[in-house]
Amino acid sequence: MNQNTRRNLLAGLKKNPMAIAGICVILLFTLAAVLAPLIAQDPNKLNVNERLLTPCLSHPFGTDDMGRDYLARCMYGGRTSLLVGFLAMVLSTLIGVVIGSLSGYYGGIADTVIMRIVDALMSLPTFLLMVVMNAYLDAGVKNVVLIIGFLTWMSLARIVRGETLTLKEREYVVYSRISGQRRSRIILRHILPNMMPTIIVSATINIAQAILMESALSFFGLGIVPPTASWGSMLNSAQNKLVTAPYLAVFPGLLILLTVISFNYVGEILRKVYEQR
Repeated sequence: MNQNTRRNLLAGLKKNPMAIAGICVILLFTLAAVLAPLIAQDPNKLNVNERLLTPCLSHPFGTDDMGRDYLARCMYGGRTSLLVGFLAMVLSTLIGVVIGSLSGYYGGIADTVIMRIVDALMSLPTFLLMVVMNAYLDAGVKNVVLIIGFLTWMSLARIVRGETLTLKEREYVVYSRISGQRRSRIILRHILPNMMPTIIVSATINIAQAILMESALSFFGLGIVPPTASWGSMLNSAQNKLVTAPYLAVFPGLLILLTVISFNYVGEILRKVYEQR
């Protein structure tokens, strides 16, 4: 990040306190998830004598219907949800960047065929595809990451393709092509570095999208399955306790809401900074 970009970022943060709050929330939740094994109780420890306790000093988030500490489950659920969001973002970004850059650089028939396939995939209902893919894969973090990653790369691929079409006509790229450099080298050294701001902004937003998708899958019992905790699976388990113990749904729901809003604010401020650049 050069000095001008850093200056624009600081100026943008000063004008947008919500972005600062979003960064703080993301850092806090990430730190809590990383340190959960050191500071939280066993999230799967049962205690039938402490079932459905309301929030108190010994259990700040209360306990669930099996007597498990709900704060510990929220922290470990954050580990799962944030991990799925990050890994799915990495996978979808990698696929989108590779396909988009190759399509834009080579052009011609290859570009037409690839973009028509992307258009077809984007026209299909994503959640329905997620359900169908989940039916043929075992439940678990790995498969949830694969499902989300393989169904969320299309938008980024179109963005990267558009950037590549513009960048490949720049003088330094034309010179590199005339001088005989390999196409792979031109893409890696001259095109991709110049679209990194766009990729970073899209990746930030994709994390929020991946977390929402994981939560939706787990809420419908199609993603992370108990006893592994995730915010979505905790919401699913809380459905039958909305009247007697509403806090079981409030806490994971609030964590999902704050996380998604925070990533969206951070992505928005990054977009504005790089647009100014």
